[in-house]
Amino acid sequence: MKILITGASRGIGLYLLKKFKEEDHIVFGTFFGTLPEADLTKYFTKVDVGNTEEVQQWVEKNVTENDEIVLVNCAGINYNSIARRADMDDWINVININLGGTFRAIRSVLPFMYKKGFGRIINFSSIVAQKGVIGTSAYAASKSALWGMTKAIAAENAQKGITINNINLGYMNAGMTLNEVPENLREEIIKQNPSKKLGDLEDVYKTVKYLIDTEYINGTSIDLNGGLL
Repeated sequence: MKILITGASRGIGLYLLKKFKEEDHIVFGTFFGTLPEADLTKYFTKVDVGNTEEVQQWVEKNVTENDEIVLVNCAGINYNSIARRADMDDWINVININLGGTFRAIRSVLPFMYKKGFGRIINFSSIVAQKGVIGTSAYAASKSALWGMTKAIAAENAQKGITINNINLGYMNAGMTLNEVPENLREEIIKQNPSKKLGDLEDVYKTVKYLIDTEYINGTSIDLNGGLL
């Protein structure tokens, strides 16, 4: 099985790449702003997921129609601003990367999956798209749009053994939660969460594995948030 992971040089993407590599799967990751770890560089290609040609070339270089392919879309950016003060270019760029980049990767792998009669596509949405968090209109819009896109693509490809699902991530002990959420706010989030902790990356991995192994889960989203409403 070949595992393709966008945005794999840090956070959740990096964790998943290492886990699948340990299981002896063939892994390929993209990076853009963050260089991969020195001992992992051979698994990586610099790809701007906002560039259709670069995404297409990365996929075509690494897979064939005889491969069983899993695509995990982790690449994403954020832009915090209340709507009335938002810079339009920065706002649209979030949509282009988080939604458009995800679609570019999906569009590139689907012909290979279709010919093989097998494919797994896993996207990461967010609890931010469910709660209504001040200043996150761009990020929330990009992540909630994945739900409708996923349902449509599932309907188009289910009969060919291809599934596509989202994981709605809560506040995890990695990535944007650690890098962009202030410590005092993280403490408040933990207090509000019934589990009284941030999410563990191992749970992300187990959920991804579950979606890979289960064909009848398709076109849906799984909340991975510790019970936070």
